Amino acid sequence: MNRVPYTEDHDLSQIKSLDELKEMALACRRCNLRAECTNVVFGEGNPTAGLMLIGEGPGAEEDRLGKPFAGKAGQLLDQILGAVDLDRYEHTYIANVVKCRPPGNRVPRPEEARRCLPWLYRQIELLSPALIVLLGSTALQNLVDPQARITKMRGQWLHSKSGIKIMPTYHPAALLRDPGKKRPVWEDFQMIRDEYLKINNR
Repeated sequence: MNRVPYTEDHDLSQIKSLDELKEMALACRRCNLRAECTNVVFGEGNPTAGLMLIGEGPGAEEDRLGKPFAGKAGQLLDQILGAVDLDRYEHTYIANVVKCRPPGNRVPRPEEARRCLPWLYRQIELLSPALIVLLGSTALQNLVDPQARITKMRGQWLHSKSGIKIMPTYHPAALLRDPGKKRPVWEDFQMIRDEYLKINNR
């Protein structure tokens, strides 16, 4: 299929399915990240799960495979979810602030995030999750407050205007660098699991 490059003139609110949105995202050329990456990492998981996890952006393994959280941080995320009896493919949908890998796994620049966020916003609208977990500072600062600090806001339930409950917590990559953060994340995901079960009447 020949893809028409996405520009700022497109109205994503007219896109009615994730498949159509993904097809357009694969053709996006709104910033320079696409020129330097291998794959657009759109997102994956259960679109009806009601629980959405949002990270920073693809790393080397994610870029190679075209899948979010496919490297060591993803393996740790799977373990965290499994420890609270959640499965990433059954109980979550995972996406990132930016869908193309920043060179050298650097943090996405504000302009790169700004140009990519419309994809994420439309994903959220189409998925309509009851809960969103923001994994790390980049997700927190781009979706909640540019001045927010993950160390002060993690483990707290925030409420969006649309009624979605949002919890920031540390990114799994931060746990690989600092194992002392594992306990707080374990506590956060216990609360996330409990809220998820409550919403799903389990």
